[in-house]
Amino acid sequence: MRTARMQWVLSGLVVALLVCSELAGAAEQVILERKSPYNTIYVSEDSGGLRILRFERWGARQTVVKLGDPDHLELPYARAVPIAFVFVEEPASALVIGLGGGTIPSFLRKHFPNMKIDAVDIDPAVVEVAKSHFGFREDAKMRAHVEDGRRFVEKSQSRYDLIVLDGFGTDNVPPHLATREFLQSVRRILTPRGVTIGNVWAREVNTLYDSMIKTYRAVYDDLRIIDVPASGNKLVIACPWNIDISHEAQMVRARGVTSRFSLQHDITDVVARNVRPPGNDGVSGRLLTDAELVKPTR
Repeated sequence: MRTARMQWVLSGLVVALLVCSELAGAAEQVILERKSPYNTIYVSEDSGGLRILRFERWGARQTVVKLGDPDHLELPYARAVPIAFVFVEEPASALVIGLGGGTIPSFLRKHFPNMKIDAVDIDPAVVEVAKSHFGFREDAKMRAHVEDGRRFVEKSQSRYDLIVLDGFGTDNVPPHLATREFLQSVRRILTPRGVTIGNVWAREVNTLYDSMIKTYRAVYDDLRIIDVPASGNKLVIACPWNIDISHEAQMVRARGVTSRFSLQHDITDVVARNVRPPGNDGVSGRLLTDAELVKPTR
């Protein structure tokens, strides 16, 4: 009986996935398919004018942009990124690892016109497509760098108030961007009251979730987890200082961020309900190290 029920559930899931794929294909038109050294890049546009970046045809959405509107944060995790400003209020510099279509750097430029912004992506085609199809523009203080994110961090002589770790392949964080040694290098280039915000997904879709959180906890003085609403994402806010902002003060700041940036999605309730200390997250994980990456697979 259990086997029959499981087969029925799995069949239903397969049908649902096929229907969703067909609906996506019907609602969106692919306007670019391009091979790169790292991915096959697909750009599509839906009937509402949203541009979508994927690395697989009808795969996970890497970026969604409304052209000409950098305030439009479509993906749930992108809507949660401004929560970082509850913890770092007036950042003068930012580093973004993982450009995608340029959603986060473009949002930062809109609201911090004098901010120094470095955006890094390993794939030259991604940078080119961000410019040609997603409205990303460099300027005197915002530059895109085609380089491995880790290499950029390790050789950097600059320090940043905000570092956004959003480097993804088709379905995971590249392992060398998740180790203790990498996070130690990231911490080194943070200013004393700076903040790192990392996109780590959740344990349901990321088997290394607890190990990644354990590794963050080993490197940083204090963490907060953002359980992103309506999403499989979790973000981690990591600080090289002890978070001394009360929950009530965080709420006040969240209302201020929502108002100041005229956010289309109020972050106040998210901060109230979905931002928390790590608790038991990471306890069952293992410390991720560079040495582990070169161990032979058994």
